[in-house]
Amino acid sequence: MKSTLPHALLLSGPRGIGKLAFARALSQGLLCETPAPRGSACGTCSGCLWFDAGTHPDYRQVEPALVESETEDAVKKTTISVEQVRALADFVNISSHRGGAKVIVIEPAEALNVNAANALLKSLEEPPSGTFFLLVSHRPHQLLPTIRSRCQSIALRAPDRAAAAAWLAQQGVQAAEVALAHVGNAPLLALELNASGYWGARTAFLNQLARPELDVFAAAQAAEGSPIPHVLAWLQKWSYDVAQHRAVGRVRYNPDYEKAIARASAAAKPLAVLRFNREMVKAQRNAQHPLNARLFVEDVLLMYRNLFAKTAVAA
Repeated sequence: MKSTLPHALLLSGPRGIGKLAFARALSQGLLCETPAPRGSACGTCSGCLWFDAGTHPDYRQVEPALVESETEDAVKKTTISVEQVRALADFVNISSHRGGAKVIVIEPAEALNVNAANALLKSLEEPPSGTFFLLVSHRPHQLLPTIRSRCQSIALRAPDRAAAAAWLAQQGVQAAEVALAHVGNAPLLALELNASGYWGARTAFLNQLARPELDVFAAAQAAEGSPIPHVLAWLQKWSYDVAQHRAVGRVRYNPDYEKAIARASAAAKPLAVLRFNREMVKAQRNAQHPLNARLFVEDVLLMYRNLFAKTAVAA
């Protein structure tokens, strides 16, 4: 496998489908000292044991760093810095400790800031033989074209829905089919959210949206305590379902609220719903920490209520 694998792979796909797990499994296969005929790791050699323990000397994983903060013990940064990339220089250029491959995983690759991406280019152009870069990306279009051009791209697909739902149920996720639909068939994301109280907060908020007449203040109260990006994502997915139901008679993200969405789609102004949906997509990128979260949510909910004819009543 090592002789045919490109020196740089770009593994892309939606967040939560297992790209990093795939990259790590591939890394372990490359570092395994007695791999199977098709390249998978044996799991028992010294290389595999070191990899499982997180101490393999020929493996590096680069991600946004944890930094000390005055208000919290550690805060995860959103970017990979040029210092982190430059720190790889010695690792790339020295010989392998075990006389085999060296592997670098960068995740998510779009977190590389401009200086870090430019510094990485030097290593991607002509890495030493046996050195492999695995770039994992949720949004490959955000990478510099020069980075993408030096990698062989592989777009990973979401797993089979039935198999993913069965796996989530085994992990203790309630209403696994609904959870899977809500996160766009990304089982690892559904599992991550399951541990955070996300689903109960979602239900409390969507119960307000499902009412025949939206009470903006009650809905804002239901959203209190939830991260603003979550609230915006709920509204974005709900409005997408309203627009889709109006167009094709089905929903994508919230199958457990299909009746309420059908009622809303019948009363909605279609173009206004599409504009609102686009606004929610943009807002998720920018509205991480509004000065007054409650007022921000109330304003957004007023925008949502204005999508409907004033004469709309429950079906």
